[in-house]
Amino acid sequence: MSAVDGYCTMAKNSKRIVWPVYLDAHKTRKEGRILAKKDSIGAPGIDEITQAAKELGLNPSSENEKMYPRSWWEYKGRVLIELDGNKRDAMRQIAHKIKSMRAQHDS
Repeated sequence: MSAVDGYCTMAKNSKRIVWPVYLDAHKTRKEGRILAKKDSIGAPGIDEITQAAKELGLNPSSENEKMYPRSWWEYKGRVLIELDGNKRDAMRQIAHKIKSMRAQHDS
């Protein structure tokens, strides 16, 4: 972040955090899910999120030892992505990519 005339602004190509709970259909909104149930997926893993973000060109880096603040006792990790646009749209794209990867794997 940078300060411009007293305001904090996000730098271009800044890293954004993707916690697995953001995409998890088994979690409630209160627990941290940010996507609608129809757009989310069941129990996404760090490796799946990283692979999907890589295929979408988001330059991901994973941090396996990190804990989501609302469930600090679970080591689920997080993924950092480079993002210029809307975070929710990026989450939808990642979830859709994981769904297609799972469907391709099951075939």
